[in-house]
Amino acid sequence: MSKRYINGTDFASMVNMGAERLHRNVEQVNALNVFPVPDGDTGTNMNLTMTSGVQELRSKPSLAVGKVAEALSKGLLMGARGNSGVILSQLFRGFSRSLAGQEEINSVQLAAAFQHGVDAAYKAVVKPVEGTILTVAKEAAKHAVTIARRTPDIVEFMSEVHDKANEALQRTPDLLPVLKQVGVVDSGGQGLVFIYEGFVQALNGQQEESSWLTAESAFPEFTSGNGAVKSAVAPQPSLQKTSAQSQLSTEAIEFLYDMEFFINRKLGGGNVVPFDEAAFKRNLAKDGDSILVIADDDIIKVHVHSRRPGDVFNYALPYGELTDMHILNMRDQHRDLLHEETPAQTVSVYNANPAEVELGKVVPEVLTGAPVDSLSAASAHEWAPFGIVGVAMGEGIKNIFLDNNVDVVLSGGQTMNPSTEDFMKAIESLAAEHIYLLPNNGNIILAAQQAAELSERSVTVIPTKTIPQGLAAVLAFRDEESATDNTEAMTQAAKQVRSGQVTHAVRDTSIDGIDIREGDFIGILEKSIVTSAPALSEACKELVARMMDEDGELVTILTGEQAELAETEALSDWIRTEYPDAELEVHVGGQPLYPYLFAVE
Repeated sequence: MSKRYINGTDFASMVNMGAERLHRNVEQVNALNVFPVPDGDTGTNMNLTMTSGVQELRSKPSLAVGKVAEALSKGLLMGARGNSGVILSQLFRGFSRSLAGQEEINSVQLAAAFQHGVDAAYKAVVKPVEGTILTVAKEAAKHAVTIARRTPDIVEFMSEVHDKANEALQRTPDLLPVLKQVGVVDSGGQGLVFIYEGFVQALNGQQEESSWLTAESAFPEFTSGNGAVKSAVAPQPSLQKTSAQSQLSTEAIEFLYDMEFFINRKLGGGNVVPFDEAAFKRNLAKDGDSILVIADDDIIKVHVHSRRPGDVFNYALPYGELTDMHILNMRDQHRDLLHEETPAQTVSVYNANPAEVELGKVVPEVLTGAPVDSLSAASAHEWAPFGIVGVAMGEGIKNIFLDNNVDVVLSGGQTMNPSTEDFMKAIESLAAEHIYLLPNNGNIILAAQQAAELSERSVTVIPTKTIPQGLAAVLAFRDEESATDNTEAMTQAAKQVRSGQVTHAVRDTSIDGIDIREGDFIGILEKSIVTSAPALSEACKELVARMMDEDGELVTILTGEQAELAETEALSDWIRTEYPDAELEVHVGGQPLYPYLFAVE
């Protein structure tokens, strides 16, 4: 089969097959994570990110390749999870921008799009590391540009690009010593190679192997301390609110209608006026808040909390046809949270007649008993100076954060990284002038930073890589201080904490001279495995000994789901005996997979 041009339909098939290939190899990608921990999640993050992109792409079919790439980019951007997912979203964000306005493309244009994607991804990462997905994408794009003019057949061209990506993948151990040490290739790079493999298969006429996007098997199993749990929908981290928000009076929710809809400028006929984003937002702000407007050439996504939904629609109508309109009455939602008799109601308007909207005659369909994800605090009359969003797993840890100035806790961690959109929703839910994000995991920082960049609110990411760092940061926060002072204090506090964790190894390996056997307990100090032992108590003691030094004044233990009381008490007694000058605190964390988390300050 030979192709000199591809259009939107062709590219959509390539993306679908690429997502299919990645989905079918999720566990293989996960297994390539360097550390032999039970929550390696690169494949999971890339799969969920790609799923979000495909869902958006399928909701906006087009014959124009530029429009399909744009839809993919939007879905990937909002659904990006983990570092690998964020980098993947940036690769196709630059890719999409290169193809803007194109109906169909040839190999030269496709090569340029790959290169633009690489440029965008490298810019998005503060300290790019070679030997990763970035290297694989870069080498593949460089080769694509080189061969594009002499390879007009896109099927042959994409096959060469895939082969080059695979070659670059096989060389990643030569660029990243830890990969060579463990004997694996880069996991993110492998995920990208699977996507490119799918591109080639689609161009060769292969059909999708399954309707994976709508099937239960589209989403991987997430393992907790209680065993494997499979979800038929993409797992969404929950928003947990402080009791202060539950004390908010229902009547205090001033802007009670939570609205979300799209403006399709192409379907607006000949009367569509040029979109003035600033003026549109000013109009929405007259009787609304929590305003989010994402505008592209033909589609505008709008989110707002308003007292006057009819006015909102009237402001939007001059710019195009309104679609996918959803309205939620947040007072009803609040009554449900307070366990009052009135159930939560979701008001959904589907493809309403614009004339009826303008005249205020819309009679919405009311769906009762709809699930409630969160309640916006941004409807209160006064905004607080600060708001804090943290990420944690385990009820105990979540409660500790909520008891110490954190307003929203996103459920997540190694086993389930919140997406960019999850952070965006958390940001929107807070009535605060300045908002801090605490990722509390190195693999979540990029998604938090991407959300901060997309948000129009004042948002600062404190780059906490562990739960102890996050706790230290919130304890350093002071309401009476300025945003600048708090940022400095929280960042410095996080740096002063030494973080450790203990879990079991899922495979045999050797790292930094430490021989690890499957089933052993491994102690991890910051990012390095420093001990491995058959017994949990032995691994804990060796780890704590490595963490302590002359200025270790406070040791904190967070017990996980698998921790036993007798073992915790014995470990506590050992620490008091070995380090009598250090203060010891023990808290029930409830985190899965890690029996103990340690902090030393």
